[in-house]
Amino acid sequence: MSIEKWVLSLCNPQSKGWQVLLNTTVAPLFFADQFLQISTSLPSHFISGLGEHLTPLVLDTAWTRVTLWNRDMAPMPQVNLYGSHPFYLGMEDDGSAHGVFLLNSNAMDVLLQPSPALTWRTTGGILDFYVFLGPDPKSVVRQYLDVVGFPFMPPYWGLGFHLCRWGYSSTDITRQVVANMSAARFPLDVQWNDLDYADAKRDFTFNKRSFKDYPEMVQDFHRRGLRYIMIVDPGISSSGPPGTYKPYDEGLKRGVFIRNATGQPLIGKVWPGPTVFPDFTNPETREWWHDTVKDFHDQVPFDGMWIDMNEPSNFVEGSQDGCPNNNLEHPPYVPGVFGGRLQAGTICASSQQYLSSHYNLHSLYGLTEAIASHDALLRIRGTRPFIISRSTFAGHGRYAGHWTGDVGSDWEQLYYSIPEVLLFNLFGVPLVGADICGFAGDTSEELCVRWTQLGTFYPFMRNHNDHGARPQEPYAFSPAAQAAMRTALRLRYSLLPFLYTLFHRAHSAGETVARPLFLEFPQDRNTWAVDRQLMWGAGLLITPVLGAGQTKVSGYFPAGTWYSLAGDSTIHSKGQWILLPAPLDTINVHVRAGHILPLQEPAFNTAESRKKGMALVVALTPGGFARGDLFWDDGESWQSFERGDYTELLFLATHGAVLSQLLRASAHLDGVLLEAVTVLGVTNPPQQVLANGALVDDFSYHSDTQVLRVPVSLPMWEQFVINWS
Repeated sequence: MSIEKWVLSLCNPQSKGWQVLLNTTVAPLFFADQFLQISTSLPSHFISGLGEHLTPLVLDTAWTRVTLWNRDMAPMPQVNLYGSHPFYLGMEDDGSAHGVFLLNSNAMDVLLQPSPALTWRTTGGILDFYVFLGPDPKSVVRQYLDVVGFPFMPPYWGLGFHLCRWGYSSTDITRQVVANMSAARFPLDVQWNDLDYADAKRDFTFNKRSFKDYPEMVQDFHRRGLRYIMIVDPGISSSGPPGTYKPYDEGLKRGVFIRNATGQPLIGKVWPGPTVFPDFTNPETREWWHDTVKDFHDQVPFDGMWIDMNEPSNFVEGSQDGCPNNNLEHPPYVPGVFGGRLQAGTICASSQQYLSSHYNLHSLYGLTEAIASHDALLRIRGTRPFIISRSTFAGHGRYAGHWTGDVGSDWEQLYYSIPEVLLFNLFGVPLVGADICGFAGDTSEELCVRWTQLGTFYPFMRNHNDHGARPQEPYAFSPAAQAAMRTALRLRYSLLPFLYTLFHRAHSAGETVARPLFLEFPQDRNTWAVDRQLMWGAGLLITPVLGAGQTKVSGYFPAGTWYSLAGDSTIHSKGQWILLPAPLDTINVHVRAGHILPLQEPAFNTAESRKKGMALVVALTPGGFARGDLFWDDGESWQSFERGDYTELLFLATHGAVLSQLLRASAHLDGVLLEAVTVLGVTNPPQQVLANGALVDDFSYHSDTQVLRVPVSLPMWEQFVINWS
């Protein structure tokens, strides 16, 4: 059916001159059982979103086809990857913004045209559109998250450094890795294992030879203040004799597996060989998953779950018996999926799930597994779940984080990780990062240093490596490289109170953690396409080196004053590109005037760092003003914010004073001292500094950098005032 006269026009009254956002008269609407198409004009060529793909931040409107159908695929350009997010954010010429979300999980193409225009072309479902009027890009993201859900609050330890590789083939080797990190004086919060731990690569088992002391190893890590996470794939081994593998036997009995056209469990092939696939849309499956996860947790007290292969991935096409010849396997229109067929690399589209056919539910598989895993961990552990998933869909950030999959160890992938992290923040999945130093292939020392420096500013920071590749743990490199990585990791741990507060703002108010510059500076068109830099919140700008052999890096600085975090230089920008020195041991980090950052002395894990002294970096505007905040709780209790069990501090600087205001008090900050305040942009040399009215004798001031440093010893849990005159 083609409806020539169907019209939907939306204008944004908040834009100057009534900007047309959607105009569907540009092409006919097609509405058939397995083919739905609708087109619209776009107000500008700036469009960002429609993940997951290896792409710059801004999509190319010159006849680009964007395909959404979750696929196990090492990231490469112009290919559908692990997740589907049918949401885009568009900028308008006056700096206003809007967003569009099509709530549809079927395979689809989105076609971008240079007029500029956009065509949605989906293979089923309905046209369920949400339009977000902004008028600024931050508001668009918040309005989108009002629909799909605000992000979950991660435990504090989840923001520390994570270490993994495929090939830690025993508890002895895994323990040695942790010992090597400690001996080389690198922070580490979470040790991981890939599938090496499992018996015959089967979920919820462990090898009784190479991992014979597996439970004891995890308990030892806990005694050292570390956490532990292992990989879990959805495919359940189906080849063992009855009674030999409880997850399969119980699942079969409880009817939790996806069925083929004959009503039998569909059998594919993944790491353990023949496998069946849990149907996470079935409430009984979620109960079975909880029971199975609990059985394993009772043996091995792991702290979080790494759910992989959940597109779902399948090493045979469709199933071991192939797929039926029907209109779900061979629809009249097949989007541009890698492999050319819907069942390529996954299970049969016509296989049956509790809610519908896999044809309709495929791209929801990872999300439904994340929901089941989140629920299971919450019930089993009673604390905030920590889950990192490869496959995602809209709303995933309510339950889990994401890593960007099997990226290659090369400079191009280093660059692409920035727009990927920024886009997932726009999608409401702020806990995101790429495998530091790259996963596939051998890294180089220089690449690994630069990747560690950038990875310091991934919201989720993990170094992960393929089996057979060159070792890339921080201790595996030269003393100079180790020193540079140690500096980066210590910087990460110093900034954790600020990062944790940003996650609180994401969880409670729908904000982003890592964000593109245009979100903060939408009126500055120069920021719109910047994706070789990123911001943390509104106050921190990171300018990494992304190429080999470079000792300088060019970064865009929006109009205003920017201070280096170290306090040794100041940039007064008119909105311009600036060339910065960037030797191998340096990553350029700048604080935006008007912001106050809470820092903490680093340690070798967050269990220790959370007890250390805190500091404030105060970046004054030319008018002498700045503000910031700190959210603090016990770091892992479920819904501590919702229950009111937290401390929140507001920091203000004005008229030659920095003060704190206790917005909410709890016991969680008790014993933590404020030990230093660094004020950037103090134009007149202070003659006197007072802390809560008492004279501070040992302050320092450098007139060349205009930096005032005030050592103090003040309780963070009480309000304070520091004046200079």
